[in-house]
Amino acid sequence: MAMSEASDTALLLVRVVLGVVMLAHGWNHWRGGGGISGTAGWFGGLGLTRPRLQAWLSVLTELGAGILLLAGFLTSLACAAVLSVMLVAGLLAHRRNGFFVFKEGYEYVLVLGVLAVALGAWGPGEYAVDEAADIGVTGWTGAGVVLGVGVVATAGLLAVFWRPRKES
Repeated sequence: MAMSEASDTALLLVRVVLGVVMLAHGWNHWRGGGGISGTAGWFGGLGLTRPRLQAWLSVLTELGAGILLLAGFLTSLACAAVLSVMLVAGLLAHRRNGFFVFKEGYEYVLVLGVLAVALGAWGPGEYAVDEAADIGVTGWTGAGVVLGVGVVATAGLLAVFWRPRKES
């Protein structure tokens, strides 16, 4: 079933907004505020070992996902990267603060993570490199790729690099 022009335009809008959000997030981790050193310090405070490496991995993942989403290229993998970033942020930084974003809760990362899974199911739409190259992955397969790769990447990162602080 072919999508309508309105649906394809809506998917383009979702991809562009999510891509720009990820680019801004990656840029901020790299060049904003405290730069890489500040980001590394924050990651270290969350219990991540090798925090400078984590900061650079975060920058590359966020910038890369943003660029891929803007182009609509390898959309499922870009969405998996978004999901993984949001899972790590949600689990390590926001979960303990409750739901609401104004209390540093997980509301925002939940919305972005679910949107990434939904975009994996919907696919990138007509206005995408994936569509032009006939390599788009959609439906349950697309959502499965996003969930599978995103959850495995998150679990791997946490298993290798996360050493939670002991509560006193």
